Amino acid sequence: MSERATSPDGWPANKPVDNKADWKRFEASDKAAGFEISDDFERFDQRNDMFNRAFWDDEVITDHVTAFFQAYIHPKPRKADGFTQWDYALLNASWSVSNEFSARGGKTGVREGFLDPFKKFTPLAPTKVDIDDPEKAASRLKKVAEFFGADAFGITEYDERFAYASMADVRTNEREEKFNPVTEGMTSVIIVGHGMDFGLVRSYPSALGASATGREYSREAAVATSIASFIQGLGYNAIASSNDSALTIPYAIKAGLGEYGRNQMVITPGHGPRIRFSKIFTDMPLAHNKPIKSGVTETCNVCQKCADACPPKALPYGPPKEGGENRSTIKGVKKWSANCEKCFSYWTKMHADCAICMRVCPYNKDFSKWYMRLFRDLLNSPLRKVMLWLDDKLKFDARKPPHEWWGDTPAP
Repeated sequence: MSERATSPDGWPANKPVDNKADWKRFEASDKAAGFEISDDFERFDQRNDMFNRAFWDDEVITDHVTAFFQAYIHPKPRKADGFTQWDYALLNASWSVSNEFSARGGKTGVREGFLDPFKKFTPLAPTKVDIDDPEKAASRLKKVAEFFGADAFGITEYDERFAYASMADVRTNEREEKFNPVTEGMTSVIIVGHGMDFGLVRSYPSALGASATGREYSREAAVATSIASFIQGLGYNAIASSNDSALTIPYAIKAGLGEYGRNQMVITPGHGPRIRFSKIFTDMPLAHNKPIKSGVTETCNVCQKCADACPPKALPYGPPKEGGENRSTIKGVKKWSANCEKCFSYWTKMHADCAICMRVCPYNKDFSKWYMRLFRDLLNSPLRKVMLWLDDKLKFDARKPPHEWWGDTPAP
């Protein structure tokens, strides 16, 4: 049986909050990040995210959902461009490293990178290095992260509001609750960005395009665990995490990596929305970055390209608002919120993830080119409406036929 929401607006019964007074210390950083959090705020339970609901919620479970998950194990290629055997082979290969991590703890109810943080590889050193300069320690850590392959890096204060109130146990379809290990003793959250392939993202929606996501999940597993191992070697606790344990977006914004967009993504200076994040929770003394403000919010206020392009109409129009349309949206935060049920339903019918909203975003550009960096800067200026018009005129958001990524012209 599914857990039915009883209130008119569909909110789940998440964890009651009894320590809101302790959260006043976050007011300054909330304001700097543009967060508006009301007294109705409730910490999020992991079992309420869409991928977990697909196993226990009768309102979500369908034959399409089953076929969607099976496509990652036994794909069914078809003649459609972007969904051939070549495309699915790349998609599943891109996930292979991530899948090895996530599968190894299944018998104990652990699915690393999706439901649980990564297992520690390096034992805690018996002695701690002395850190009398957190700024220098943070600078060194950034150098280490870049050495291991990080495309972006930031550090923010650990904020228990954004850690899951409880985790979900993979051993049961009901996703029964279990303890969240990142909630004890941590003082900082390191956010590592992993840029997605521009050419592949341009081919969304397709199985080929979805390879851009799979590759970054695999990279996250390697990079985040390497950074955590380094910190453990210095004598400090570190827990590496991917799409698990906590809500990543608020940490990434507070760590100065970008701003929140209408498409529910962090819009970053270096990759636009085309980036994924991993996290390392630690008690290592580190200096924290500050949120940035470059004009993204102002652009999203007048741009609706992602909402217009969304096939199931899951993205919002209008200004940010508190609330949401289903239990997979956090309560008590004023923001743009998607209808997660509509979004996930569309994914399952395609047998691949979508990300059209990422592709059409005017910030989805190749910023290695100087003229695209200029475009970005003007998009963040009072000339934003002109740049949005130009973006439409030049069809920068157009889908690239997947076969072109392979170098095939015309389509096979």
